[in-house]
Amino acid sequence: MFVRYVSYFLTHLTLLVGVPLISAFPVKAQTAPLIRPLLPRRQPVLRNPVRDFPYVLGVGDKIRVDVFGVERYGGEQSVLADGTISLQGIGPVPVVGLTLVETQKLITRLYSTILRQPIVTVNLVTPRPVQIAIAGEVYRPGSYNLGVDQQFARLTQAIKIAGGLTQAADLSLVQLRRTTPQQPVVTLNLAELLAQGDLKQDPILRDGDSIFIPTITGFNSEQMRQIASSSLAGSSNQSIQVVVVGAVFRPGAYSLTPEASAIDTTISGTTTTVTRINLPTVTKALQTAGGITNVADIRHIEIQRITRTGVQTTKINLWELLQSGDINQDVFLQEGDTIIVPTATNIAAVDLQKIASASFSPATISVNVVGEVKNPGVIQIPPNRPLNQALLSAGGFDNNRANKSSVELIRLNPNGSVTRRTIDIDFTLGNAQENNPVLQNNDVIIVRRSLITRLGDSGSSLLQPIQNAFTLYRLFSDVIPTRSNK
Repeated sequence: MFVRYVSYFLTHLTLLVGVPLISAFPVKAQTAPLIRPLLPRRQPVLRNPVRDFPYVLGVGDKIRVDVFGVERYGGEQSVLADGTISLQGIGPVPVVGLTLVETQKLITRLYSTILRQPIVTVNLVTPRPVQIAIAGEVYRPGSYNLGVDQQFARLTQAIKIAGGLTQAADLSLVQLRRTTPQQPVVTLNLAELLAQGDLKQDPILRDGDSIFIPTITGFNSEQMRQIASSSLAGSSNQSIQVVVVGAVFRPGAYSLTPEASAIDTTISGTTTTVTRINLPTVTKALQTAGGITNVADIRHIEIQRITRTGVQTTKINLWELLQSGDINQDVFLQEGDTIIVPTATNIAAVDLQKIASASFSPATISVNVVGEVKNPGVIQIPPNRPLNQALLSAGGFDNNRANKSSVELIRLNPNGSVTRRTIDIDFTLGNAQENNPVLQNNDVIIVRRSLITRLGDSGSSLLQPIQNAFTLYRLFSDVIPTRSNK
């Protein structure tokens, strides 16, 4: 009997002890299956997302304090320059740096000394003007006071007020420095805002915020176009000053003005006209500078840009623009850019023809054809045309006087030297051959007289004095008899 009671007692004791053990250590088979949520294919990367903190009071804020049942203690109060508000019954109360909840607790505690269980509410009536600073790759960096009409302004609004982004701005590493100790520095990616509309990258600004737009490392043509097509770009209707040097017809400084184009959009039967601003590009600058010469190396054009951190240099390949339509090679320009077009050592004849038809090549070049042609003088021909075409454009040889076997080509080189060549003429030759060279702007072609023409002209020169004397004799012989008859 005793053994039965002991066995019964041990059995129930084991069950009582085992219950918490089972609940503390569940069997693996009883664990619910883990279901992982599907993430979107492209999720914005937020290195340091902005957190919303309660509003902190500062000098200039207007608040309303209400004490339930005691109207004379309530009313609107402005935070004074010393950071206090003045309340009836308790005097000055320091509130700068406190949230509305903290201010409410402080006032409740102070009124507890003269009231029994006071009920206090504090509300923000008019927030103070927001003072911010913005630096880096914006056109007008500095300190800005956002007035009452710009309360709760966002980061992008501050960028617009500062003149907009330059083409050298790094959209992915915008820094927002705050005065709050909980989150002093926030890194934002405006590229995600422009590409995906992520408003988390465009936070509401607080008083005392500092914004820094860093300079991008190197040239990012895709991001430049992203900036240029957005509302964050700098003033798009102002002219910019750029310099174009090297293998162009008119090197120098130029003022480039953006061009406006109207685009009609029809939605639900309503047509809206949108004005699009086309910012100046490299090819526009080359066109303004008279176009490239036929010795220009368009594969290694250099752009020098002045940024907030110094001078950036990059190279673009306009041949890729012509061959594959790579629009990123035709980068947008900004104030102070310098474009350097180098001279090529050797250009294939096929390449010359394609370059000549490009929009950044001149429409025509000037060639002076003098001597024994039918229409001597300065003629206009398309660039990269051969010598034979210039002769034909001048009407061809004067068959009675020209030396049709050869001509002279005089060329002023970029270094100031002059070359003079005698070229045998063969109209059956193709372009860019030794005896049919490609012409350059301001070349001079001299067509000499034939031997027979020179001999004839020399004979005429020798006989000219005799002919002149005979003419004078006939003149006097006609005049003297006439006077004697009178």
